[in-house]
Amino acid sequence: MVWGCMGKLHICQGSVNAEPYIKVLEQHMLPNRKPLFWEGILLYRLEHLLGITGTALSWFESYLSDRSQFVHVNDKSSMHTKVSHGVPQGSVLGPILFTLYMLPLGNIMRKHSIQFHCYADDTQLYVSMKPGGTSQLCKLETCLKDVRTWMTRNVLLLNSDKTEVIVLGPKNLRETFSSDVTVLNDISLASSTTVRNLGVLFDQDMSFSSHIRQISRTAYFHLRNISKIRNILSQNDAEKLVHEFVTSRLDYYNSLLSGCYGGSLKTLQLAQNAAARVLTRTRKRDHITPVLTSLHWLPIQSRIEFKILLLTYKALNGQAPSYLKELLVPYCPSRTLRSQNAGLLRVV
Repeated sequence: MVWGCMGKLHICQGSVNAEPYIKVLEQHMLPNRKPLFWEGILLYRLEHLLGITGTALSWFESYLSDRSQFVHVNDKSSMHTKVSHGVPQGSVLGPILFTLYMLPLGNIMRKHSIQFHCYADDTQLYVSMKPGGTSQLCKLETCLKDVRTWMTRNVLLLNSDKTEVIVLGPKNLRETFSSDVTVLNDISLASSTTVRNLGVLFDQDMSFSSHIRQISRTAYFHLRNISKIRNILSQNDAEKLVHEFVTSRLDYYNSLLSGCYGGSLKTLQLAQNAAARVLTRTRKRDHITPVLTSLHWLPIQSRIEFKILLLTYKALNGQAPSYLKELLVPYCPSRTLRSQNAGLLRVV
């Protein structure tokens, strides 16, 4: 996934290219051991990038080598087939080993001073530029070329069908940049008005209106299904279903909705009200505030504020990732004030 936006330019420091050790691997390690190609690359990275040697490395080699798979249903088993690609599916180590396998990919983006974020097999590139500036697009194009080359050398595929781009900025400038990034280095990029990032829909205006509509549709869909069987459910079971299928979605990444105008949040509040009515069998004309109070449910706006305060508290007390704490700037007045020891934070 490739993201572009217009605004202030941010550049990350470059780093050393990680390709030379792949060549060493091809010339020395692979011909001697004759393992699977991807397996040899992974073991080499575990040893030379992470310092895993000796017995621990042998464990990984044993774990990855000579594996087979089969299907077992009703006391019947299929033929055993050798696993020739990928890590064991459904394993605890699988996602970790894949992340380690993709580790050198970040060096390519750093070399081109491209901001990026990786989560499992989802890689996002971020470029910020001012109107009329095309140098960043050239840099992005060169980076994509190197990424595709790296993936080819590492038995991976850059799927252009799943590679999309979104341009964030003023509407009159978005159309110009969208046409410029449709094709980069012969890679067709689908220009989108919304993109999904870890389950959250981002739109070009960063209003999260598409995300809110999606949450609302999903919530009402599940509420209709729950209401059909509400009469045969106990209060405890109905509460579990509502929390599992409705309120969990209302709370998912809701801190991103801080600052959204009231009309957007009203859509979510109506969905929460409907969930409370289904759970308590309250009539539509009855006032909803006492119902929410009896359920100990905070309104949507208060839930958002609570999530932000909770994240801030955890970040300040070492219970959250360090990169979150780095974003919190203590308030330091230029002169002596009573508020200087109040533990306030500066809004940047």
